[in-house]
Amino acid sequence: MELRSLHGQLRPMQKDLLPTDGTLYEDFLLYPTIYQILKMEIKMNTVNRRSTFASIAVALSCLAVVLPDSDAAAQSVKEQLVGTWLLVSNYNERPDGTRFEPLGANPIGMLILDRDGYMSSQQMRSGLPKFASNNRQEGTPEENKAIVQGVLCYFCTYSVSESDHTLNFHIESSSFPNWNGSDQKRIFTVAEDELTYTSPGSSGGIAHVVWKRAK
Repeated sequence: MELRSLHGQLRPMQKDLLPTDGTLYEDFLLYPTIYQILKMEIKMNTVNRRSTFASIAVALSCLAVVLPDSDAAAQSVKEQLVGTWLLVSNYNERPDGTRFEPLGANPIGMLILDRDGYMSSQQMRSGLPKFASNNRQEGTPEENKAIVQGVLCYFCTYSVSESDHTLNFHIESSSFPNWNGSDQKRIFTVAEDELTYTSPGSSGGIAHVVWKRAK
């Protein structure tokens, strides 16, 4: 009842004090800090348009310190994914549950997802051997094999399905040419600065890939 009474006393002032769309007026009464300040002033019979406006301004400035950014809270899943990510780990799980690391224990890589639906991914084994000839066209069979097995890169267009948390890739081209022109799905989770997804692995089994947001 007290809140309704306060609501009734402030409603005539809304046009002069607050935005005409009423959004802020309807919302600020929900917060106890503001409610108590205004209730106290009404009780002391000192409420006027200037003091009410000052009280609201002070209370809202206090709330701004402790309340989360409404824009950040309202971010879509795709907006949370947009940006640059650095590779943390990559392992494949076989049907029998055993695991192996196709790019070694400490892989390096970068994933870039832009707002226009384009992405690029580079993953590779750390410590790849240099070519003795210093010419990428003249690698030995062993050097070429190490590079082929130690690098996975591709670029594509992508879309996000928020209902089932899948990244949908249409791969334009890849260092593993069997993927060229293919459509793939990755089931993902994103929590703060960590992105994790699973997908069929290019080396067999199910790939589990973890990224952290670049700072």
